[in-house]
Amino acid sequence: MRVIEEIIFTTDSVSPLEIAELAFSFPGLPMLGCPHAYITGGALMAALKNEGSADISDKEIREVFKRTRKQAHGGYCGLTGVCGIAPALGACVSVLNGSKCGKDQEQRTTMELVTSVTRAITYLTGPSCCKAYVRASLTVAICFFEENFAVKLPKKTDLSCQYMDKHPHGCRKLNCLYFPANTI
Repeated sequence: MRVIEEIIFTTDSVSPLEIAELAFSFPGLPMLGCPHAYITGGALMAALKNEGSADISDKEIREVFKRTRKQAHGGYCGLTGVCGIAPALGACVSVLNGSKCGKDQEQRTTMELVTSVTRAITYLTGPSCCKAYVRASLTVAICFFEENFAVKLPKKTDLSCQYMDKHPHGCRKLNCLYFPANTI
């Protein structure tokens, strides 16, 4: 977490995908696991902070990490069907729009993003790949923020994975959007 936080709190990038890829390059990051949820939420919040349209400080980013910690637990994706990346991005929206129980549009907006992210992750299962989930989820979030909050973050279209050989359950290869042969 210290390395992820250092990347998130020191980057000046406005690209959540670029920030996530930087975090992926940390040699100690496991191929799979909950650190990817923190990377996703942190990358989005850091990019939004750096872009400047929203008033975001490190306090809000820490709040996203705190909320993510409550739902991103190892193995929950298999046990409950909920990848921690979805609630991490939900935490981003709820921190920004004040969503909580009893709020109408704010809660709906938050759940709309979580639903879209969950759908994107669903199409990438078999076997699970957290790095693919991060890339797909951030791509969804970038579009969502542009459509719902008029915040334009860079879309990265040349996302080519370099971690296939590290996947403990076997890379999906040609079935993955980010497999190098599919990104040419």
